[in-house]
Amino acid sequence: MTPLRRSPARAHDAAAMSPVPAEGPAAKASVVPPATPAKPPKAPPRPAPVPVLDTSWERRIRSGRLVPDHSIDLHGHNLAAAHVRLDRALGDAVSQGWRVLLVVTGKPRPAPEPGETRRRGAIRAEIGDWLARSPHAHRIASVRAAHPRHGGDGALYVILRRPG
Repeated sequence: MTPLRRSPARAHDAAAMSPVPAEGPAAKASVVPPATPAKPPKAPPRPAPVPVLDTSWERRIRSGRLVPDHSIDLHGHNLAAAHVRLDRALGDAVSQGWRVLLVVTGKPRPAPEPGETRRRGAIRAEIGDWLARSPHAHRIASVRAAHPRHGGDGALYVILRRPG
């Protein structure tokens, strides 16, 4: 048996059904792009914390003349309790119009010694993530290490933006 020849009309229909589009400017105009689903509108971006404060803030931090409006001590709490206390303190700071919150976390510890099972410095390790995910993150202008008179490496200044 010999294979049947395709008629010219059938060859044209097969080419029209092929997934590869024909070449040429007319072919490009006739190609319809696939419909894309509508994306939900994005929320307006939150301003990122400012890495550098103006010189008067920098001077006050370095010299130890910065006076916190309020302070909280997270040292000695478990992670869950410390996170809740931090969120409450940030909410209070925003509602009261405070600008500087001193957060005592405890000094960061060196790597655990062999045989030590208790995690050390866990609050200090997590506080950056907590502040970034906080409902008040958009109000945080900067986070700085505290002056030695306020706890040094064991504390942080959370500097909030002005209301408005």
